[in-house]
Amino acid sequence: MIPSPARKIADWVVGLALLAVGIVAGFIPVLQGWPFILAGLAILSSHSRLARALLERLKRAGCSLRDRIRKRRDDRQP
Repeated sequence: MIPSPARKIADWVVGLALLAVGIVAGFIPVLQGWPFILAGLAILSSHSRLARALLERLKRAGCSLRDRIRKRRDDRQP
């Protein structure tokens, strides 16, 4: 299904807005920025190769971190 031009514009506006909020939120101690960045990349990934590549890289890094945490937790249990 090919998205309409209005949908593409809306996706770009929302995606870039979420990225901007995520970057600003990274400097605010109360608000976590990474969920906004991930959401923005997820929206933009359907229209941009760069966003898709960044999202895949972050997913791999997250899975690697999760696996290391699980391994460390399993190693500590008797």
